Amino acid sequence: MTTQPTAATIAEVEHHTAEVNGTTLHYVSAGDSGSPILLVHGFPESWWAFRKLIPLLAQHHRVYAVDLRGFGDSSNAEGDYSTATSAEDLHQLIGDLAVGPMHVLGQDISGGVVYRLAATHPEDVLSLTAVETGLAGFGAEMLADVTKGGAWYIGALVTPGIAQLLFAGREHEFIAGHLYPSYGAVAPAVTEADTTEFVRTYARPEGLRGAVGLYRSMLSEGEEMRALAAPRPLSMPVLAIGSFGGPFTASALQQVSAKEISTTELAGVGHYVAQEAPHQLAESMLAFLGHLDAPIEATPA
Repeated sequence: MTTQPTAATIAEVEHHTAEVNGTTLHYVSAGDSGSPILLVHGFPESWWAFRKLIPLLAQHHRVYAVDLRGFGDSSNAEGDYSTATSAEDLHQLIGDLAVGPMHVLGQDISGGVVYRLAATHPEDVLSLTAVETGLAGFGAEMLADVTKGGAWYIGALVTPGIAQLLFAGREHEFIAGHLYPSYGAVAPAVTEADTTEFVRTYARPEGLRGAVGLYRSMLSEGEEMRALAAPRPLSMPVLAIGSFGGPFTASALQQVSAKEISTTELAGVGHYVAQEAPHQLAESMLAFLGHLDAPIEATPA
């Protein structure tokens, strides 16, 4: 269903909602030709993280950017917020969109979600692009190990009751004052208006529910992810894009892929690649996807 934007928007997109898997997902769309792309945000983000990337991709592709359940303007009612459930949401959303299999990009904490989608529903995924992300069972758990430089807030988020105690009413200070500067993102890449939009959604009642669920999955599903990867490594093309985290993303994705993956490292860019370096990200994606789509476009009807 097409809807009106609730807050920040850009001229190039239309806003929609879809009823899938027992929840309501908000997403935006842009572009009217080319193979379809699905963009999946990380934390502390929403579809708005792709505000600069979408117009660049939409010149050549149909582009969709979704708010995962519990994030942005998607529903955050009580329920299951694991990566498995969110992956099933995306599977059903792709079916609802009825545009066929999609090129899927996931960044940051959504890595487990898009990997599960690709592993369990490979028919949905033309290619997988992983940006600054990891996978449980393949190194992501170390991101919560403060003794080895991991992030302190992951433990706070996953401990029952602590997220509300520490962050409720302090979302702006946490996001704008701590997270973005800590991972290399500063103005003008992320403006006060941008963080205001992110804070708007995370400051909803239970606005951290989605993030809590995905971080809990990251710390608990390692054995399950290894069991999923072992008998059926990914067969679709994979592009791993690293910046702040260096080769971390490529290392994780290569371990779950049947073929050699493509890799790109962006020097001088922080963790939030789509916001900080949209032109470089678009250039990498368009080159990768153009090579993949060329045989399809060259095939006679």
